[in-house]
Amino acid sequence: MTAPFTPTVAEAKAAGFQPGRRTVEVVDHRQLADAVHRLTFRDTYIAQNARPAQFVNLYAGNPLHIMPRPFGVADVDGDLVSVVFAVVGEGTREFARLRAGDHVDVLGPLGRPFRLERPSHYLLVGGGLGVPPLINAAQKLAARDDAAVTAVLGYRDVHFADEFFTQFGIGVHSIDETDGNVVTVLERLAADGMFDGGTDENGRRFEILSCGPLPMMKAVAQWAARHGFATQFSMEQRMGCGYGTCVVCTIDTAIGRLKVCSDGPVFTGTQLGWTD
Repeated sequence: MTAPFTPTVAEAKAAGFQPGRRTVEVVDHRQLADAVHRLTFRDTYIAQNARPAQFVNLYAGNPLHIMPRPFGVADVDGDLVSVVFAVVGEGTREFARLRAGDHVDVLGPLGRPFRLERPSHYLLVGGGLGVPPLINAAQKLAARDDAAVTAVLGYRDVHFADEFFTQFGIGVHSIDETDGNVVTVLERLAADGMFDGGTDENGRRFEILSCGPLPMMKAVAQWAARHGFATQFSMEQRMGCGYGTCVVCTIDTAIGRLKVCSDGPVFTGTQLGWTD
């Protein structure tokens, strides 16, 4: 009986298709806040090909946990890829126990990313565990001469991700729930004249990239509509397979039911029907 052909990552890439599920080495683990962890693993393919708002599937070692857990790519350093997640159950608790030298199965990158072609002033608006996927957007945009970036971040309490944005030289305006939310910050910036005329001092139009709790993103969409700003939202949704087969992650949009994992996770406010 002929053994099945299982291409290596390099062979898959050379053949023009994405490599399948594979085992990678964990190189670092760091706890950022209570129950919030940053896990870093080595995977050249994801590091070279992941675009902001795309995600990866991590597979638990426990065979009873059949479905993978999707995590947005937070940042990339050489061939190292980091994800940030909260412990919410047994699957994520297993990932939180991983340490340097351990191994984990991964698939990705998956999903449709943010569109960053326009030379805009991008407002990265994130809340809670929606903040980490915006780090990779900050990383990519900070390297460009034709774009500007400002981060507006909301937390429950600990401001666990500010430093990841400031390392790219990006201005950060963050708040926790004792003082308000991200719309509170946007209103303060508007009152300070940041958005007067709809462009920044270099004539770039503002555009919002956002990820976070659904009520937060809807509020941001309405705020952006009042100011005439374009919006892109990375949706957070419970997933099964992560690549469009199981149809667990469908959502209602202005153009019908779509799958977050393969049609998204990024949608515009207009597509979601939030800005009409």
